[in-house]
Amino acid sequence: MAAVAPLHHSISTKPPPPSAAPPSRTTFLPRFTVQPPSVSQKRHRLFISSVLSDSKPATTTATTRSPIPPETFVSRYAPDQPRKGSDVLVEALEREGVTDVFAYPGGASMEIHQALTRSTIIRNVLPRHEQGGVFAAEGYARASGSTGVCIATSGPGATNLVSGLADALLDSVPMVAITGQVPRRMIGTDAFQETPIVEVTRSITKHNYLVLNVEDIPRIVREAFYLASSGRPGPVLIDIPKDIQQQLVVPNWEEPMRLPGYLSRLPKPPNVGHLEQIIRLVSESKRPVLYVGGGCLNSGDELRRFVELTGIPVASTLMGLGAFPASSDLSLQMLGMHGTVYANYAVDKSDLLLAFGVRFDDRVTGKLEAFASRAKIVHIDIDPAEIGKNKQPHVSVCGDIKMALQGLNKILEEKSAVNNVDFANWRKELDEQKVKHPLSFKTFGEAIPPQYAIHVLDELTGGNAIISTGVGQHQMWAAQFYKYNKPRQWLTSGGLGAMGFGLPAAIGAAVARPDAVVVDIDGDGSFIMNVQELATIRVENLPVKIMLLNNQHLGMVVQWEDRFYKANRAHTYLGNPSKESEIFPNMLKFAEACDIPAARVSRKADLRAAIQTMLDTPGPYLLDVIVPHQEHVLPMIPAGGGFSDVITEGDGRTKY
Repeated sequence: MAAVAPLHHSISTKPPPPSAAPPSRTTFLPRFTVQPPSVSQKRHRLFISSVLSDSKPATTTATTRSPIPPETFVSRYAPDQPRKGSDVLVEALEREGVTDVFAYPGGASMEIHQALTRSTIIRNVLPRHEQGGVFAAEGYARASGSTGVCIATSGPGATNLVSGLADALLDSVPMVAITGQVPRRMIGTDAFQETPIVEVTRSITKHNYLVLNVEDIPRIVREAFYLASSGRPGPVLIDIPKDIQQQLVVPNWEEPMRLPGYLSRLPKPPNVGHLEQIIRLVSESKRPVLYVGGGCLNSGDELRRFVELTGIPVASTLMGLGAFPASSDLSLQMLGMHGTVYANYAVDKSDLLLAFGVRFDDRVTGKLEAFASRAKIVHIDIDPAEIGKNKQPHVSVCGDIKMALQGLNKILEEKSAVNNVDFANWRKELDEQKVKHPLSFKTFGEAIPPQYAIHVLDELTGGNAIISTGVGQHQMWAAQFYKYNKPRQWLTSGGLGAMGFGLPAAIGAAVARPDAVVVDIDGDGSFIMNVQELATIRVENLPVKIMLLNNQHLGMVVQWEDRFYKANRAHTYLGNPSKESEIFPNMLKFAEACDIPAARVSRKADLRAAIQTMLDTPGPYLLDVIVPHQEHVLPMIPAGGGFSDVITEGDGRTKY
């Protein structure tokens, strides 16, 4: 799944009042107007969005938030009553259906926080670092399907959002980030805590705005939420100078959006002829495989129906886990660098690859020329920039995968002859591969294999928990050994690989889905990068469970050192070299400092009871699971390699 080609980044275009000097280095763009769309047109545009949909959500608890209709929204102000720009901003968020934000205050955003205190609708979950706030907003969006919202001040507050914005763009997460900015007259003067955040984030946002007129706030907020959630979702940033926040105005809530270019480029419903061509390729194939990604997360029902009608086995990307039930006999689980042997075997031997909502990422394809080299390729994606970018398809459809699957299912249901296609021999061949090359791990005495810890967690939660992770070995094991049967259960930093993601993402998930069990499966390296968010979890009393797989090392880098650098340790040991026999740092002390119950387990025999205690304890809990650092994530296809290069044996106890 991929991002709509970046728009030209906008500034509001009404000139500031005469008293305000125009900012330097700013180009005013011509104004555009569009007629207010009709109700039916609005519904149609929402329908083709890959986030907002008129269908039922994939699960009963993951709901997509919709804007509040203007006629039902009750404002705190009289229609003609002037109010500050900051109050206009907060009301605009309320009108978009926002109920939770993740905001950290500072000098340039104080007005926004003061306005938030006047809102009876929006709750602020106070992070302890802006990166924690932006990752929490991402976790909220990934777990719910709604647009996440984070707010930061100017300068360092704004730049602390950068990793989260880049992560949201790469993983197509709908998010609106709002930053305070120095007053307009000071922009470009190197004022205290001034950074040109629009320029800094230009290439890592789907779109961004510098607000130069207070009257533009209602329109810009509407546009930002529409841009973030329609087409290929992504992050949108709104930068608001402090004097704009303080200026009094009577807002016009009826001003239409001005997105004629963007609206004209949104994909149209798929061509029936193209869909029939895809069905014809399916009927002619002998060894088809579905390769599904994050673009299918809102189309789980349609995907399952398509598989039911065709009997085609399904391989998922890291981002696509949960779109198709991992417990199904037709699931091949994850493909790619650390995917199952049988998923990669299926792609290698396939004669038809149905690539739905994917972007042919290098961690999936490895050596591009060798990837699915025997197959005809069908690529369906909402982003035209992804079609043919890495791998040239034989048939491509640029459009919403939900609509495409609905169209394909309709054709299959009407043409019963296609249903006679039998892939039983192909499925039997893949079942043999599953038996021959299962996901497995070894046990050494009483040491706890990290894979086993995740397997036990899967059993004890019935596979129903929302899982967030940091980045590294624990992330790959969580992808392999926890069975995701529903969309939006799996929250991980895929494209960017941002360590420190797991804990704040779990906060966002717990806020969005208070009914769900939320577990952060983390590594000691990733966990400590945003360990301060334990304070947020305690203060908000969020029932986040943290299962820390602690090996005292930067595990994935150690694995590469073992395999490719003769096990030479280059700053990958995270413990105290003068006291190697002790666990350092003592993670239980972090939990104690934040008044969070915690325990440590180091023997396999004690693990199941320890995890059960973690799950049974009300509120937050940290379980420090001590695991050996010699473990390797297997299978592994080395970077740039092909299926023939797959590694299935060995660990750090072996010399290479």
